[in-house]
Amino acid sequence: MSGFREKSFTDRQSDAASAKRAMLERAKARSPQNDPAAAERRAAQAAATREADARRAEKAAQRAADAERQQAERIARETAERERAATEEADAARREADLLAQQKAARDARYAARKARK
Repeated sequence: MSGFREKSFTDRQSDAASAKRAMLERAKARSPQNDPAAAERRAAQAAATREADARRAEKAAQRAADAERQQAERIARETAERERAATEEADAARREADLLAQQKAARDARYAARKARK
């Protein structure tokens, strides 16, 4: 029987290096970059991302349009309210002017009646 030959440090080092190279080769062979299914998944993910971005942009545009419409409606309501207030003020001023004119006419009639009695 021959004697057992103990491996030296360099032998162990070269065995470890060759094992690492073999693992690296196997990993590269299984790499997603070499896998056609992975390429399809990446393409599908990119398409889904583009669709999501388009939906987000559409929603943002819709929100902006809604905000613009709401502001236009608010401005229209404020304008209508100001016009209504102005109309009410004009009506109140006209009623007060009519009341003052009626009071003056009544006062003048009383004065003329008093003058006519004397």
